[in-house]
Amino acid sequence: MTESVLIEKYDAVVVGAGHAGCEAALALARLSFDTILFTVSVDSIAMMPCNPNVGGTSKGHLVREIDALGGEMGKNIDRTFIQSKMLNRSKGPAVHSLRAQADKKEYSSSMRKILEQTDHLTIRQGEVTELIVEENKVTGIKTNTGAIYQCKVCILCTGTYLNARCITGNVSTNTGPNGLQSATHLSDSLEKFGIEIRRFKTGTPARMDGSTIDYSKMEPQYGDEKIVPFSFSNRPEDLQREQVKCWLTYTNEKTHEIIMDNIDRSPLYSGSIKGTGPRYCPSIEDKVVRFADKSRHQVFIEPEGNYTNEMYVGGMSSSLPEDVQEKMYRTVPGLENAKIVRNAYAIEYDCINSLELLPSLEFKKIKGLFSAGQTNGSSGYEEAAAQGLVAGINAARKLQEKEPIIIDRSQGYIGVLIDDLVTKGTNEPYRMMTSRAEYRLLLRQDNADERLTKIGYEVGLIDKERYDSFVKKYELIQSEVNRIRQTFVGNTQKVQNLLKKYESTPLSSGIALAELIKRPELSYDFVEPIDENRPSLSEEVKEEVNIILKYEGYIRRQKKQVEQFHKLEKKKIPSNINYDEVGSLRLEAIQKLKDVQPESIGQAARISGVSPSDISVLLVYLEQMNR
Repeated sequence: MTESVLIEKYDAVVVGAGHAGCEAALALARLSFDTILFTVSVDSIAMMPCNPNVGGTSKGHLVREIDALGGEMGKNIDRTFIQSKMLNRSKGPAVHSLRAQADKKEYSSSMRKILEQTDHLTIRQGEVTELIVEENKVTGIKTNTGAIYQCKVCILCTGTYLNARCITGNVSTNTGPNGLQSATHLSDSLEKFGIEIRRFKTGTPARMDGSTIDYSKMEPQYGDEKIVPFSFSNRPEDLQREQVKCWLTYTNEKTHEIIMDNIDRSPLYSGSIKGTGPRYCPSIEDKVVRFADKSRHQVFIEPEGNYTNEMYVGGMSSSLPEDVQEKMYRTVPGLENAKIVRNAYAIEYDCINSLELLPSLEFKKIKGLFSAGQTNGSSGYEEAAAQGLVAGINAARKLQEKEPIIIDRSQGYIGVLIDDLVTKGTNEPYRMMTSRAEYRLLLRQDNADERLTKIGYEVGLIDKERYDSFVKKYELIQSEVNRIRQTFVGNTQKVQNLLKKYESTPLSSGIALAELIKRPELSYDFVEPIDENRPSLSEEVKEEVNIILKYEGYIRRQKKQVEQFHKLEKKKIPSNINYDEVGSLRLEAIQKLKDVQPESIGQAARISGVSPSDISVLLVYLEQMNR
């Protein structure tokens, strides 16, 4: 038996140095709390074990919100991207999402450098095996060597390492991602304190030797000519650089035939994988079985970095045996002679039931203990980083004896993400999507700073110089919106010629420029030739002005919906309420309300299994209590 020895005391312990752990540790340290960050390997800090990119549909929103609050992910991908693209430009601004290919090694190295240069932050390699809890409050952790580190708060950011095992065919190894050491004891410690543990699964595709790929059979995918930064603190002109190409190819009927002929050898279908996998990011064998009517599926070939030949085969994650993988991948056009560098594999791991958490991401049962990232049943680097930042902020605020910061569903995708996890829970790896946000026209990626920078400044993660710059930007935007609303043009020949150019209805009398901009075929930029007093403005300011004017009616409507949402959020539920005493509540509702312990009527109404009639009963009961 290992002898326990007290090593050091810290304000905060962060367990795990993935994307959640990095944000959590940086937030605490930047707020001047002595923090120690544990990782099973210092070489795995901010590692990207799966896809080599940051952002994407809805995930790009999260990264920009992280940046607006004072987090690091946006700045780090701006430093290390090798291709950048704004997705969904052909659609409305609510779903525009930034996505960047990262140099994986450089992304990790750059984040590690930031951590190492941050005051109040210590990095330590080691496996945390036990929590030390006294009177329902975390007081420290113990490592596998018996070392004890005392702390006032602790954040679990264990990712996919808890009791992890990687599976390829009938071969299973008890390791975390990329063959790194798994954490084999912490789950037991959590269960000892009454925390419910679940088993989830995810996976990754093979990596190919790029020099053995025939790109002539694939469609090139280029980055944007004009780069849009993830971080609001960066200027587009400072990020212009030469970009790499990605490639698009497809599976075919031969690919699908090989998969179906060997489906009984897939751990997913043989029963050897017990964990629940992600519905919205299925393996290739899942796609072929579930979408049998599809004759092909997209496959993206993406570089892993500037200084490696490894190429990521996006869209073809798998746990099929190695010999099947060899045959399967080589049916794809361009991969006929490609050589596998790393096999595809599935990974099973432990995570918690996210209903164990408060909206602050603190455990209900253990004070001072927080949890963030895939530990909470989510998936993705961006979801993890967002939770890590919020957990770090709220752990710091607990040390400051301040109220936690709760970002609600009308303020950010971060709010939607966390609210979904702690209110609805998840029975599969949770993935952020734009469709999950009710107020997505208000929660655009372009205005994340308007929504959240003030919070970041008040918390202490945004400095005054950046905050003043932000205030000036939105003063310019509002000033220009007001000017455009008060600028009128007549039915002159110049105006009529411009309208004809864009196939827009001619004018019979004068009109405000703001009304012209609302026309589907026109925009703020298109009307510039007839706007004689237009000031010189940055592209981001012009984009905001255009959106505010063009979607004014829709934005006003969503703001009214948000007002109704806030009314229900303000109706607080006492923490000492006994739901068994609330007459006429259905049994299912009683159980769900007890499990979640909602803080407001609004949150209660979002719980799966709680009906509108249950909410009506609860409102009447609360009114009687108040009397």
